Amino acid sequence: MNILKKYKYRLNNLDCANCANKIEERLKKENNLSDVVVNFSSLTLSFMSNDDIKIEDISDIVTKIEPEVVVTKIDEEVKETKKNYNLIRLIIGVIIALLGLYVNFDNEIINKILIIASYVILLYRTFKVAVKMLIKSHTINENALITISAIGAYFVDKQMEGLMVIILYEIGKILEEKAVNNSRNSIKDLMNIKQDFANKVVGDKTKVINVEDVKINDILIIKKGEKIPVDGIVIEGETKLNLFSLTGESDLVNKKENDEVLSGSINEGKVIKIKATKLFNDSTVSKILSLIEDATDKKSKTETFVAKMAKYYTPIVLIISVITFICFILFTDLTTYESIYRALVFLVISCPCAIAISVPLSYFTGIGVSSKNGILVKGSNYLDLLSRVNKIVFDKTGTLTSGAFNVISFNLLDSSYSEDYILKLYALGENLSNHPIAKSIMNYVNIDVNEKVKNHKEIEGLGVSYTYDDKKIKIGNNKMFDIKDDGSLNIYLSIDDKIVSSLTINDGIKEGVENTLSELSKKGIETYMFTGDSKENALSISEKLNIDKVYYELLPTEKYEKLEELLNDKDVVAFIGDGINDAPSLKRADIGISMGSIGSSSAIEASDIVIMDDDISKINKAISISNKVKRIIKENLVFSIGVKILILVLSTIGIANMWLAIFADVGVMVLAILNAMRTLFVKKL
Repeated sequence: MNILKKYKYRLNNLDCANCANKIEERLKKENNLSDVVVNFSSLTLSFMSNDDIKIEDISDIVTKIEPEVVVTKIDEEVKETKKNYNLIRLIIGVIIALLGLYVNFDNEIINKILIIASYVILLYRTFKVAVKMLIKSHTINENALITISAIGAYFVDKQMEGLMVIILYEIGKILEEKAVNNSRNSIKDLMNIKQDFANKVVGDKTKVINVEDVKINDILIIKKGEKIPVDGIVIEGETKLNLFSLTGESDLVNKKENDEVLSGSINEGKVIKIKATKLFNDSTVSKILSLIEDATDKKSKTETFVAKMAKYYTPIVLIISVITFICFILFTDLTTYESIYRALVFLVISCPCAIAISVPLSYFTGIGVSSKNGILVKGSNYLDLLSRVNKIVFDKTGTLTSGAFNVISFNLLDSSYSEDYILKLYALGENLSNHPIAKSIMNYVNIDVNEKVKNHKEIEGLGVSYTYDDKKIKIGNNKMFDIKDDGSLNIYLSIDDKIVSSLTINDGIKEGVENTLSELSKKGIETYMFTGDSKENALSISEKLNIDKVYYELLPTEKYEKLEELLNDKDVVAFIGDGINDAPSLKRADIGISMGSIGSSSAIEASDIVIMDDDISKINKAISISNKVKRIIKENLVFSIGVKILILVLSTIGIANMWLAIFADVGVMVLAILNAMRTLFVKKL
């Protein structure tokens, strides 16, 4: 049985978003490949396969579509030299063109030779790619259309405009490459959280090694200003760490011996020694970087739609161009040359790059900015959905409340038992449980138990039971003992079905929760609270927070069932929980958002969006980023399509020329890219 394996490669020299879509569509036709994604923003190709796939086979397919693209392993990049070459070629071509157009030589043949020479120099790259595409894949792309338009302009005695089409197209390609690369570099700078090296202690010396070579239990020295290379534990020293790159918060966190430290944190204090507890690939920073890199592989509906539209856009415009030419010849007084010229203007406008590039770039930027703010979004699709959320379901404990339970009172109801004995019974029952309430009880009793009990059983949503000294012990809430709820969180202990003690536990509302819910209400988002807590306690909290609807005394399975009732085709429902007990609901909701502690692998795995530092106010920030991205995408689509349609109409009636056409193509594309980059510079969301 063959194992399904994931492959990932880098696509060097890929500078066209529409071409990226074509590569993806072509590879999807391969029977032995599945889940094919070409990510133009990160220049990566990923797919799944049961077969042993060779990089050479993939490269052959890719180069048939884009001859200049070089396929390499993900950690191997090809040095690009073409950009400087193309710039030099452009400058030389422009100089020769100016000489041919504006310098009057004694012999007109010299002027014609210079113009033809400038055509050859300037059109060389575009013509070469067009021919290779036609021969290898039998397709006509934007390079062929620009070539036809420029050469056609020459033969209808519009040499200057033909040259300007080529020149502006080349300038536009250079600007496009620069803008896209600036955007990618900006994201890289935002995500620059990896430490490339580690200072390993070897005997009484320190050796600098690659971070990938760090092994578990290695002793590392972290100097002031350095990033923590891998997750570990402080074994010597005390310092302050800056967690801004992980959480988006600039407050310094104190760390001392035996404290856990996470990779990506910056040491702002004294030198410390840590013991590595994880390999780099398993560390927090590696997981974050992998999530960010893979996030845009999960494409939104908008991206998918735009990719499909771009696929048909160019041939449709080409057909319209031919029909327009025929109509001009048959039904107007225009000459053949004039008819050809107007049809050529159509061809220049036919490239869909402005649309194809701005949408994925906007999502890529939005995901990067979210990550910088301590919000991990696992896909463009989730960022897109977030802007349409109209219902949010909150788990109570650990999400709306602190989850840091504290025992505030102990009550001994049967004086025949000593306080120490009862506290010991609490410890024997709760020491095997990971529930937050159990942990709070263990902190309160402060007893180390080594004795074993019989028949220990954790009863979901109720408590625990076990046998000790031939006595049947139960520890649980009011529902376990069928006691009327008084609004307090009480935990009872019974011996042989007689209640002998109770504990009263407190769980306060998290800081910032009230403001967050108020802001959600202003956005028109309906709020729900699902909790296993009592009716009185649940209603008390919901009233304080002005939650729209509350469901109480729910078991985990009942939370899931209630969530199912809310899900429909019209609403977008988000579920916000702690990423551990609420995993089924997190996965079932349209968007699962974990308020998991920073570095919590369970939180990262269970949900679609992770708030890294448990700051609930970042839900509003995430929604604001999503709305900003959506707004920019709408602006780019309306602007790009609107300008192209306008120029097409103006061309039909003879007002627009090739100068306007090239602006509608390349100019609009550059402006759309620059607009997509605005998300990077939003200071307050």
